[in-house]
Amino acid sequence: MAIEVFNRREVKYMLCDDDKEALLSIIGTYMDADAFNKDGKTYPISNLYLDTPSDELIRKSLEKPIFKEKIRLRSYGQVSLSDKVFLESKKKFEGVVNKRRTNFLLGEVYNYFDDLRVPEKPSVKQNAQVMREIDYIMHFYPLKPRVFISYDRLAFFEKNNSDFRLTIDTNIQTRRENLRLDSPSYGEQLLKAGQYLMEAKAFRAFPLWFVRFLSQRRIFQVSFSKYGTEYKRFCEKKSKNQSF
Repeated sequence: MAIEVFNRREVKYMLCDDDKEALLSIIGTYMDADAFNKDGKTYPISNLYLDTPSDELIRKSLEKPIFKEKIRLRSYGQVSLSDKVFLESKKKFEGVVNKRRTNFLLGEVYNYFDDLRVPEKPSVKQNAQVMREIDYIMHFYPLKPRVFISYDRLAFFEKNNSDFRLTIDTNIQTRRENLRLDSPSYGEQLLKAGQYLMEAKAFRAFPLWFVRFLSQRRIFQVSFSKYGTEYKRFCEKKSKNQSF
């Protein structure tokens, strides 16, 4: 069963090829790969980020307030209208991330986006409380899909400690047209070749071996948001186009 509620700190780092290989050479001693990472290969994740026509949520988020929130629709790879996806709210308060999500069939969630009416009898079991919370936010703003973001992920869980998780994302692609999860992943690359976004996720302290690895490799925390970076690039392009 997919976990529907998360509470944790999320710290981001940018890795180069050498950093990634150094980490992968030792990680098996401390962590197990996610079940989706078969034979050491990445697995695909696709997202639709929802926002207002004026991009209110991401603009507020970039101002780095004490509290911020996002709504997104997530699938694991390209899906069909009859496949299960996850509608998620992600809130951050004073550095602690709370993520809540519920199941949906893709076709039914598209209908929900069109009329903002929660299905009375959804085809898959939903978390009713999470759905009420998301529905309130959807109506308050209101929100529609604004950006598609996909990437390939390696994920690891520390042995005998499910609190600590590491993810490494690459091939991050973004677009603002064809905002559907039942379409192939394509778009503008968000990272340079040889760059990888790593996130360390835990509610408690990070393990000592990981802290030592960061220190030895001189890898430092970065402030990086996939959606935020995409939005800033979008604004820069829009500004350049208007200047001509």
